[in-house]
Amino acid sequence: MEIKVVNKGHQPLPQYATPQSAGMDLRANLDTPITLRPMERRLIPTGLYIALPPGYEAQVRPRSGLALKKGITVLNSPGTIDADYRGEIGVLLINLSQDDFMLNDGERIAQMVVARCEQGQFLSVDALDETIRGEGGYGHTGVK
Repeated sequence: MEIKVVNKGHQPLPQYATPQSAGMDLRANLDTPITLRPMERRLIPTGLYIALPPGYEAQVRPRSGLALKKGITVLNSPGTIDADYRGEIGVLLINLSQDDFMLNDGERIAQMVVARCEQGQFLSVDALDETIRGEGGYGHTGVK
C-alpha cells in the first residue's frame, strides 16, 4: 500500500527496520534538544504529514527499548491517526523515570503501525445474547 507523505522536516521518511517489522520508527524533528523532566509530557514534532487510504488508521506506539531503558513512553498509547487527518504527526511523550531525559533531533521516539479499521453502526436492542463469560470483567478468571 502506498501512503502519501509530505516531509516538512529534515529527517528521513519512516521505514521498516526489518522485512517483517510491524511498525516504522518515527523520529523527533527538533531545532534544539529538549529536556523532558520526570513526569513531564510534551508533544514532539516529526515534520511528517500523511494521507492514509480510507479504511485505515496509523497507530503511534512506544518504542520498547526507550521505555525499558529510559522510562520514556507514548502517553496516549496507542495514539490514532485517522485517515482524514492532514496535520503534522506529533508524538505525545512522557518521562516516567526519576531522571531528566535529553531528547535530540533525529532520535527515534515512537513506532507507527498502519492497520485496517472498520466503522461500526450501533443497533439499539433490548437484550444481548448470552455467553459463558457473561458480565465477567477485570480479573474474573482469577489467579492460577
